[in-house]
Amino acid sequence: MSTVRSSSKPNWLKIKIPGGKNYRQLKSIVNEYHLHTVCQSARCPNMEDCWSRQTATIMILGDICTRSCSFCAIKTGRPRPTDKEEPQRVAKAVKLMNLNHVVITSVDRDELTDGGASIWADTINAIRQSIPLCTIETLIPDFQGSQQALQTVLNAAPDILAHNLETIPRLYRQIRPQADYIQSLQVLQRAHKQGFRTKTGIMAGLGETNEEILQLMDDALAYGADIFTIGQYLQPTSTHWPVHRYVTLAEFENYRAYGLKKGFLTVESGPLVRSSYHAEEQVLSISSESAAQ
Repeated sequence: MSTVRSSSKPNWLKIKIPGGKNYRQLKSIVNEYHLHTVCQSARCPNMEDCWSRQTATIMILGDICTRSCSFCAIKTGRPRPTDKEEPQRVAKAVKLMNLNHVVITSVDRDELTDGGASIWADTINAIRQSIPLCTIETLIPDFQGSQQALQTVLNAAPDILAHNLETIPRLYRQIRPQADYIQSLQVLQRAHKQGFRTKTGIMAGLGETNEEILQLMDDALAYGADIFTIGQYLQPTSTHWPVHRYVTLAEFENYRAYGLKKGFLTVESGPLVRSSYHAEEQVLSISSESAAQ
């Protein structure tokens, strides 16, 4: 397997500093409605690209997570009380952004009885009522395996149900200590069995092998995932899990080809790919293929 030493970041990982008219406009809307975006909280490398195109992933249920995943830049601690007005503010912001497709995600709220599922449903419903033609992608947590909480979200009928596996099962204890690989696969499976388009994603360069990534892709397909994303892990701070290697462009292309050959409807594979990267284009691509059949 070809690799790039972790001490030398390759040229293809250069990131533009956010700026420009569209970026400033979107940031103004996010601030005005007191919202959070995973773009900011997770230090996403695509913020310049996405925000300049007036797309963003809105993060509900606050910006403090109850879990402590070693790869993630989102703050960990005791979250503030839930905000019942947040769903309406999200809907108003999405309408101002004039979005055709919106991605909603959240922190984990394990201290809540339903894991925040009711706020999830209220947010989906508020967007539907405000912008009926806007497609909604929900990047949800595992709700600690609660089928009832998951069903609350599914009953609100998002267009895409996404839940990230993040990494291969061998690394879960170090990377996602409060999560379970099979439990995450079952989130996708339950949504798929009810007819939902499903999506999952992982990071590469955490210490996994090529064979482990291919096996994970097979697992995701077996449990009903339709869309797969894979990108390069980038260490947010010196206290987070270190980058074990930089995956080459050729390897990312191989993952894309493998996934499409195996049966994923869409595969986004590249160094700067994140779960919501080109999300609207994925929806349009799937819709076009379905219409052509």
